[in-house]
Amino acid sequence: MRNIIYIALLALFIYSCGSSGGRDFPNGKNNSENDTVRIANDSLEYEIIIIEPGFNLFINSYARQRGYYSQSYLENKNRLIVPEYNVRVGQPLRYDANLYMNEINYDPSIDYGYEVNYLLYNYFVYFSRNYNQRFSVPTRI
Repeated sequence: MRNIIYIALLALFIYSCGSSGGRDFPNGKNNSENDTVRIANDSLEYEIIIIEPGFNLFINSYARQRGYYSQSYLENKNRLIVPEYNVRVGQPLRYDANLYMNEINYDPSIDYGYEVNYLLYNYFVYFSRNYNQRFSVPTRI
């Protein structure tokens, strides 16, 4: 299967630098449990995999509901944020290589559907909030 989108954000940011415990979310809940969100569609030949501690909790508890944003809004945000994220992946001396590990292959000319765009955009919101990262295109926080 040819993957057009393959996000394997192996969030084994398991605090291997000797830190103890997980990060706290703004409400004080610990998000150190491993989460995996996977969506695949063989007919469109894409796959998105997000492996990130606390992302599932974020999607189910803190993110705006599905349908809040239009698909075109999500596509426009992703179209602007993905290239900036990929630039950071390619600059490990400037940006933390433990945060920016894998490039995201997002082709704006392909209609990935609402669910992929929703999860990708909300991953950026989660990433921005959880790791205190800012993109030139603001994400809702």
